[in-house]
Amino acid sequence: MARKKPTSRAATGTAAQMKSPARKSVANKTAAKSAARKTIKTKDRKKLKARALPAAKPRPRPKQRIAISHHREEDFKADGLRTYAQYRDLGVAEASHGLAQAHVIRLIGPCNPAEVSKLHFHDVEFQMVYVLKGWIKTYMEGQGETLMKEGSAWTQPPRIKHLVMDYSDDVELLEVILPAEFKTVELAT
Repeated sequence: MARKKPTSRAATGTAAQMKSPARKSVANKTAAKSAARKTIKTKDRKKLKARALPAAKPRPRPKQRIAISHHREEDFKADGLRTYAQYRDLGVAEASHGLAQAHVIRLIGPCNPAEVSKLHFHDVEFQMVYVLKGWIKTYMEGQGETLMKEGSAWTQPPRIKHLVMDYSDDVELLEVILPAEFKTVELAT
């Protein structure tokens, strides 16, 4: 015959309390309230979902058009970002409705480092530069100093800190930037 294990009074009292009708009633009420809260939350969520507006679809960009630009000396203007440069707009910003910008930049020599060597960044999504003529020496954060010659190209990640260190008197660059309108932030050195 198996022997019964002795139980302590505390264990016996707790088991008896759990079985009492009053205890069961409180436990049932708590469970009922919890279930009711879950039901209300679920109903409220369904109502909110039903009332929610459909997700906004991105507005389609206006149709891009062809941009053709032929070289003319009179198209170089000193009205761009840099005071020591002339820009020839290639018509991309207008044709793409602001999606991108492309221009030829002619830096005016001789280079004056006090004017051109200012650390800055552009708040852009994409920037690419191609050296058409001459050379340019740049500094880019994480890359260091780089000499770019005719035929060299580089991209600059968004918001990378950089500066122009030096350039030849005849340098011309092709620059493509997205979007066409952007902010340039000059940093204290």
